Amino acid sequence: MPTLTETQTLRVGPQNSDGKIFGANATDPIGFYGTTPVAQRAGGSGSGTAVSTTAATTTSPWGFATSTQANQIVTLVNELRAMVVGLGLLVGT
Repeated sequence: MPTLTETQTLRVGPQNSDGKIFGANATDPIGFYGTTPVAQRAGGSGSGTAVSTTAATTTSPWGFATSTQANQIVTLVNELRAMVVGLGLLVGT
């Protein structure tokens, strides 16, 4: 692969509807914006699992069926944040 300067653009594959794959498997590290490439996150407890839905309400318990459901949402949001920070798509503090 040729070495690129900071002002050059590397086009990944032809422009067609086949799509692009970055990393052939979960252990192949990738990174964006000059970050150190990382392998796919294995995730924490419950990450990647869809949170069950319930009808919204304006009364207690704030639209959640249970505190467990609210905690699952927090867990999922934190895992998504860790993932995008690790890839360099979001600057973390």
